[in-house]
Amino acid sequence: MKAIDIHVHVPRHPELPEYGIEPGLRKMFRMDGEPDSVQEMADRVMAADVKAVIFSVDAETETGDRPDPNDYVADVVKRHPDQFFGFATVDPRKGLAAVEELERAVTELGLIGLKLHPIHMAFFPDDPAFETLFSKVEQLGIPVLMHTGYAAAGAGTPGGGGFKLAYARPIPHVDNLAADHPDLKIIMAHPAWPWIDEQIAVALHKPNVYIDLSGWAPKYIPKQLIIEAGGRLRRKVLFGSDYPYMPPERWLEEFADLEIRDEARELILLENAKTVLGLD
Repeated sequence: MKAIDIHVHVPRHPELPEYGIEPGLRKMFRMDGEPDSVQEMADRVMAADVKAVIFSVDAETETGDRPDPNDYVADVVKRHPDQFFGFATVDPRKGLAAVEELERAVTELGLIGLKLHPIHMAFFPDDPAFETLFSKVEQLGIPVLMHTGYAAAGAGTPGGGGFKLAYARPIPHVDNLAADHPDLKIIMAHPAWPWIDEQIAVALHKPNVYIDLSGWAPKYIPKQLIIEAGGRLRRKVLFGSDYPYMPPERWLEEFADLEIRDEARELILLENAKTVLGLD
């Protein structure tokens, strides 16, 4: 295993219809053909010599889409333990039911993190209404992977499909959450354009905040983030592909061409993820 991919979307449960946003996403990322099956995803990850964190996104309250069950993600991990770790997802707007489902997913299903998408779920992470959920994440000792920055879903459609980018701004929302929960490990998913400098500032200031580089071909990642990833943030940045929208093999190939110190490269690809996930 040469790397841990911290950001992989599990294929849709075969008995559920595709998410409403999926056609637009596939068009934006110029994806042709049928989506990969779970086995095809596992084969692809194995061929890249990578172990991946897989998850789904429960945004049912806002979008009306039925989520992939956490049991499904846990079953994929159980069937492919050499290829995958699993993160749970819950819809924060479901209140106490979300908190209870998260605890079940971790303590009974063995999932080792939480995936949230504030834009799709339409919530501000630092809203006091969600204090109970984040306190539970902190108590369970698991990381939370949270979308930051621009969202591809709804791009170019009237009103952006109703999705509001402000939910995913690093300052104040991630910064406030990290300050209020200093033992909560937060991974800001994606280079958070157009708020790259805010993202860098939060990761530099808060020891419990990390950044994954998923969703962007490495050659397009803003220069200031690449510079920091090779320097002051070398222990705070993680490899993520955003599969299926960004293939891990393409990401790794382009990352190899970046001018970055070898020490930082190994940390980004593997060691930082091991730290965040609590692996030996």
